[in-house]
Amino acid sequence: MKLPRRKFLHLAAGVAAFPAVSRIARAQAYPTRPSRLVVPFPPGGAFDFIGRPWADKMKSLLGTIVVENIGGGGSSLGAAAVVRAIPDGYTLLLGGTQTHVNEALLKSRPLYDPIKDLDPVTGVAAYFFVIIVNPAVPARTLQELIAYAKSNPGKLSYGHAGVGTTQHLSGELLKSLTGTPEIVPVPYRGTGPVIADVVGGQIPMGIPGLTGQVLEFHRSGKLRVLAVTSPSRLPTAPDLPTAAEQGLPGMTAIGSIGLLAPAGTPRPIADQIAQATRTALAEQAFRQMLIDAAMEPVSDQSPERFRQMLADDVALWAPVVKALGLKID
Repeated sequence: MKLPRRKFLHLAAGVAAFPAVSRIARAQAYPTRPSRLVVPFPPGGAFDFIGRPWADKMKSLLGTIVVENIGGGGSSLGAAAVVRAIPDGYTLLLGGTQTHVNEALLKSRPLYDPIKDLDPVTGVAAYFFVIIVNPAVPARTLQELIAYAKSNPGKLSYGHAGVGTTQHLSGELLKSLTGTPEIVPVPYRGTGPVIADVVGGQIPMGIPGLTGQVLEFHRSGKLRVLAVTSPSRLPTAPDLPTAAEQGLPGMTAIGSIGLLAPAGTPRPIADQIAQATRTALAEQAFRQMLIDAAMEPVSDQSPERFRQMLADDVALWAPVVKALGLKID
């Protein structure tokens, strides 16, 4: 039986629209079950510090979000787990500079393509790195640390969150700028263990992301912050000198942290997550929590702007990686 051409086209258009209608329906119904936020580092670092309060804040906005720490590979393992997830909005990554720089610049056989395999949702905060030492290290300024390293070759080692992390890159950049190649890098599986071992004296030096925990340890004398990589002194910690003001203007580094989803996540769902995040960031208590931890809240950032920020981060570190000749596979 032949259908009239007009009726056939009408039915065909309806069939073609089913997938789109289905996607819209899913987006409108979201969320209907708990979601998962993957933090690609062990507990205790800057990412974890943001991820858990964010998930708690989302309970009234998006429902239950379970935080899962998947460390290893300098953030690669956690990010790869998100890339493999179904793009339905129920698996998110707290990533950013680290997850993009690691795979885009440092891998000859990357586990994922950070541009094609992850969709930026929104930025949350910018963070900075700090050069910290155990109080037993006889240096109270960055210049004193440099002098100590030069007069005691091979005696200093620094901990970082994993080979290829921006903490690792920052440490190697410091060595390059100061002519101290003998400082030995020691990889950990995240920032938390680095801080714990510097406090405990198992390692004399570290270059973690700056968090409230680091500030507390500094103020209590359990560790000493010698320099921060921010462009200028931070309002929440005006006592911390920058590396730039201590003679190392090239030691300025900023990291971005935000939410990403598996490529193909419906835009309405991503927009809903972004709006909920903006609502949280608009609350003074949540913003102040980030500021008190020496982070800068990022407000009203579109996916396109977050994508461009991450591209800029990759461009910033590309010449550093090339000059150092770093590869991690």
